[in-house]
Amino acid sequence: MPHRDPLYRRHRFPAEIIAHAVWLYFRFPLSLRMVEDLLAARGIIVSYQTIRQWAEKFGRTFANEIRRRSSGQLGDKWHLDEAAISIRGKKHWLWRAVDQDGFVFEVLVQSRRNAKAAKRRRRKLLKSQGRAPRVMITDKLRSYDAAKREIMPGVEHRSHKGLNNRAENSHQPVRRRERIMKRFKSPRHLQRFVSIHDPIANLFHIPRHDITSSHHRELRSAAMNLWAKIARS
Repeated sequence: MPHRDPLYRRHRFPAEIIAHAVWLYFRFPLSLRMVEDLLAARGIIVSYQTIRQWAEKFGRTFANEIRRRSSGQLGDKWHLDEAAISIRGKKHWLWRAVDQDGFVFEVLVQSRRNAKAAKRRRRKLLKSQGRAPRVMITDKLRSYDAAKREIMPGVEHRSHKGLNNRAENSHQPVRRRERIMKRFKSPRHLQRFVSIHDPIANLFHIPRHDITSSHHRELRSAAMNLWAKIARS
């Protein structure tokens, strides 16, 4: 039976299987071949190349919808950090912004770590969020100071390595995926992956340390229900 949703038109697999494959790939540090094996264990025979196509097409659609639904719900304290990523022997920088609750709201891959790169990132942040933060927390990279003076002069800026663990920890899922994928193939590949991965990770980002087990299960169930709703829309 053909799908009524235009998004799934001309795809022979049901929407539930496609959405589940995309969820597995972005929710957990799995390679495409691992996802292929997990589906095969349930009698679903699909190649890893097809899963890659699903991840790019449907993952982007799902991530955009999650981003749209979460617009305006992020905190007013921004943690900014950058991590070095080696791509084909050349160092690139993955700039990342998270709020005080650990939700990632912006990622940008650049080849430089200087003041010009930091300014570009600030402008992109302001444009995407539509507002400036109350507080901005960074490490002691001097490029942040130069960008702050020009782009966000009225924002409180706290520069201290120990205060920025939240942003530094947010790099860990990408590091794990980098090992699984045996490095990213290009800056564009990395940017495409994180722009899909992070919104999906935000949906399932549920704190465990300060809530009861029953509350955690309720939040997890709500996230799964929302994911199913987004995948069907």
